[in-house]
Amino acid sequence: MSRLEARLNQAWLHKGPLAMSLLPLAWLMGALVALRRQAYRMGWLAGGKMPVPVVVVGNRIVGGAGKTPTTMALLAHLKAQGWRPGVLTRGYKAALPEGQQGLLIDADSASRLSARQTGDEPLLIWRRTGAPIMVNRDRAVGGLALLRAHPEVDILVCDDGLQHLRLQRDIEIIVFDGRGAGNGWLLPAGPLREPVDTPPTPGLCAPPLVLYNAQRASTALPGHLATSTMAPLCALRDWWHGQQSSSKLNPSEASQAGVWAVAGIAHPQRFFDALRGQGFQITPLALPDHAELVDIPWPQEAREVIVTEKDAVKLDPDRLARERPGCRVWVAALDFHPQTSFWRELDAALAKLPNRHQPG
Repeated sequence: MSRLEARLNQAWLHKGPLAMSLLPLAWLMGALVALRRQAYRMGWLAGGKMPVPVVVVGNRIVGGAGKTPTTMALLAHLKAQGWRPGVLTRGYKAALPEGQQGLLIDADSASRLSARQTGDEPLLIWRRTGAPIMVNRDRAVGGLALLRAHPEVDILVCDDGLQHLRLQRDIEIIVFDGRGAGNGWLLPAGPLREPVDTPPTPGLCAPPLVLYNAQRASTALPGHLATSTMAPLCALRDWWHGQQSSSKLNPSEASQAGVWAVAGIAHPQRFFDALRGQGFQITPLALPDHAELVDIPWPQEAREVIVTEKDAVKLDPDRLARERPGCRVWVAALDFHPQTSFWRELDAALAKLPNRHQPG
């Protein structure tokens, strides 16, 4: 995170001088957001309707609030209920080919694709869930392309598409973390992409579901809580092949050799704190969110390194063996568990879908 980004993130938590100086731009932002929503509501801008139900997962605050863990938990739940989900995403930093309808990640293409092509989060979602994924900045166009490639898909989950109003949706899931709404102001005076009390998008089959990736609700909106726990560390090569790791990294033994913790995520301190909570004595290395890892960022002498799943998708085990022989890399996966009440409300919304296919 750059010094300017860090300063803005801090300013967005309070209504201080810097945030107040940006209020005129925030008012303009508010007017544009309202005008755009009105244009879709009145039909002045056309939205794309999919032939299958669409669930959108997003947030109203910038930065990582837990959208991707929510998406992966949602996909697992849908599969358990008999649905055959596909995923739509814009793929932040994805190198999309010109003139094509997006980039498809599935069982046939995944082995040929890298995180630099797809973006790190789409490839992570594929590795964790196996659901076919279409990476396209225009989710409506991407949705139709995905359904042509995978006609068995009977529900679409859009990762980070709450403000992408061109894609008509049936269910919305709004995710907040402990920051809540920050200082309550819109960008750039605050962290909000749109007002917290934005009216529901027309066409929903049920009120939006609110999920708090936090210990308690962080806004006045009624919703459900989710807990995040760190799964046992997995050796990088085993993680890449979807296998349980036969070897383990013991905190007491590891502390003697020294452990580096590397995180290219929106809030790396949370990752570092979680590792320390498990007893690891670490040397933290915070990278920019979505860092591409073109060069291996930790020093040559490091022998034990723990990374996030988001970073693991960019670290080919064969490359690590060549460039860092003798270094063991471990992946700290995140287990994300929404409250049972969230799943009950979601299932009730799914039962109301007007274009619902019989799952299974």
